[in-house]
Amino acid sequence: MAKIKLTKNELKKQKDALKMYKRYLPTLQLKKQQLQTEIRGIEAKAKARAEERERLLAEFRAWIAVFGEEDAIRTESGDWLLSVREIRTTAGNIAGVEIPVYAGADFVLADYDLYLRPLWIDKALDRLKAMLELDLEIKVLQEQIARLARELRITTQRVNLFEKVKIPETAENIKRIRIYLGDQQTAQVVRGKIAKRKVVRAAS
Repeated sequence: MAKIKLTKNELKKQKDALKMYKRYLPTLQLKKQQLQTEIRGIEAKAKARAEERERLLAEFRAWIAVFGEEDAIRTESGDWLLSVREIRTTAGNIAGVEIPVYAGADFVLADYDLYLRPLWIDKALDRLKAMLELDLEIKVLQEQIARLARELRITTQRVNLFEKVKIPETAENIKRIRIYLGDQQTAQVVRGKIAKRKVVRAAS
């Protein structure tokens, strides 16, 4: 505990500090709750998207297995015929934290010969695009969680600092100063009475 001056000015300073801590603590606690709720919501959304993606992938694999032509949706180098050119995001804000919000993506379709590809190629590419979109949205949701989790960590540290350190420490300082000032006042009264007795004794 830092050394404090046992004066009336210091008492006022400590009282003001305590008032400020008590005023800000509920705001910080509210922000902490809001961040926790938002993180849980985004995690649930990311889980739902991941489950949807797994379902699409299972269908996709089963479908390709039936036709036995996975190479049909790949380029000669082995990459998918469909690739992501750009992810589009907008800026969002949750509890004062800037987050990216998924707004779609632009895809590039490699050139392919319609006569050399199976008839189901267009449907397969649609499924692939849907899976890629889900992958990208999940990635953006994970970035949202990471940013909010960082802010939650900082907010929790501040709540703990106020609750467990600053408020008890300041309240203890106020108590110490009051006791000291009270003792000084009592001592002053006692000295005054002793001086008065001496004056009365000297006069008689």
